[in-house]
Amino acid sequence: MKRISTLLLVFAFSLFFTSETFAQEIQKYDFLEIIVVQKANNRGKVKRIKVEEQTSLLGKTITVKEIEDIEETSTLLNYMNSANWEFVDRQSVVSDDNDPVWMSYIFRKAK
Repeated sequence: MKRISTLLLVFAFSLFFTSETFAQEIQKYDFLEIIVVQKANNRGKVKRIKVEEQTSLLGKTITVKEIEDIEETSTLLNYMNSANWEFVDRQSVVSDDNDPVWMSYIFRKAK
């Protein structure tokens, strides 16, 4: 009887420490920055999309050419979402009312 209780105790401890190890695993992500230039007050119509070659694109199904051919911000977001890239942040720079708006979109994907 003592041996069974000892085995149960060892099994319970091993189960506890195994679940603790999995809970502490840190998720790793690839990040991608996409620069979108659009006219001011033009409701998402894109003038140009620029994507620098980034290491996060290596071995992925999306390409720089496909991204740079997109003409609307909603299409860009849908494209990235369908490729399982999660939208993280957007920052924009506007200097004057008639100047183009420069926006930086940040996406991430689990490695």
